[in-house]
Amino acid sequence: MAVFLTKNAKAEMRRRRRKKEIAETAKNGVNGHDEDGAKTTQQSHANAVDSRQPSSSSLGKKRSAEQISSNGQCNQDEGGDSHNGGSNKVAKLDKHRSLMIIVPSELTSREAKKFRKDERRKARAQGISDDKITFVSKNRSINANNNSDTRKTNKNSTDPENEEHTENNNNINKPKKSFPRINDLLNQHAQQQQQLQLRKHRLSNSTSSNIPSALKQKYIAIDCEMVGIGPTSTKSALARASAVDYDGNILLDTFVRVPERVTDFRTSVSGVRPKDISVKNVNAMDPEEVRNKIGKLLLGKILVGHALKNDLDALMITHPRGDMRDTARYKPFMRATGRSGGKLRPRKLRDLVWEELGKRIQVEGESHSSVDDARASMELFRCVRERWEKELEGKGGGGRRRKTAKKKESIK
Repeated sequence: MAVFLTKNAKAEMRRRRRKKEIAETAKNGVNGHDEDGAKTTQQSHANAVDSRQPSSSSLGKKRSAEQISSNGQCNQDEGGDSHNGGSNKVAKLDKHRSLMIIVPSELTSREAKKFRKDERRKARAQGISDDKITFVSKNRSINANNNSDTRKTNKNSTDPENEEHTENNNNINKPKKSFPRINDLLNQHAQQQQQLQLRKHRLSNSTSSNIPSALKQKYIAIDCEMVGIGPTSTKSALARASAVDYDGNILLDTFVRVPERVTDFRTSVSGVRPKDISVKNVNAMDPEEVRNKIGKLLLGKILVGHALKNDLDALMITHPRGDMRDTARYKPFMRATGRSGGKLRPRKLRDLVWEELGKRIQVEGESHSSVDDARASMELFRCVRERWEKELEGKGGGGRRRKTAKKKESIK
């Protein structure tokens, strides 16, 4: 059953408790005195406590400034006597009425909490606010108002030592940003320059000066640009055709009139505009005329290009497989894919030209040029011509062309 006490009853209980404590301290502190002296000291202490304690009628009322000052003087004079009994706790009052109490080190956390609570209660009875009380334990001060709410605020306090500690912890936890070293950048730049020099040296070795003119005339590179036709623009039609020789000289470069309705000119990629392939353009050719001219150029020649199947389909012509040099199907130029890396896939012409020749073609934002693509394909072929031709000779050379020739001889 819970018992609730009034303020007056609680004050009376505190007064009796203090009288008992003062009596015990007086008995322990007096040595060699008679009992009468002890009684007189006990009475004097009791009277002092009674004078300091407010009466039951004055509880809950405000005190005047004179009463507060008189109580403060009494507390300063007798503050030492109130704490002489305990050997582990020491209380000191300074000019600003601040109280410092030493917490015994042998107490547990629960006991220390109860100890601080009792000392705060005693200090309030003497007229000392909680802000002026400081608890000291093992050279470390703990403020009296160190409750659950003030602990959170103390964590965010602007203590320079704490700030340095937290900054060090943050620096330890945060991963360091990795910046490139100047030596690494210089080495990378030197490697790039060395690769460019190797490309230039490879190009100089593959120039046409070391090749006889009769051999040069065997090679022709072509490239075509297409536009979209049909309702979905997925079907392609020939719109421009270009052909160059071994040295990159232009043999043919013309726009082609499209007989069907064009639904997508693909100008951003092909560079073909409506006026280029219109009927009014005198310089444009018909598809049959372009087909005949390129057919005559390729007669008995080796065809060079990138992804030649698309160009031949647009031109609607065929060419012997043994006389084709497709850089998109050349294994050293292809990319290995798959889990084991055994599947080879063709690469883009612009990537190959940049890696092997150090040149930029088909720049983003600019339209493609069939002449530039044909020249780039021929330059790629010139870099690996000797090795490519030797590989073909080792495999039997002409391939299907030789087989068809043997069949014709047998028929004859």
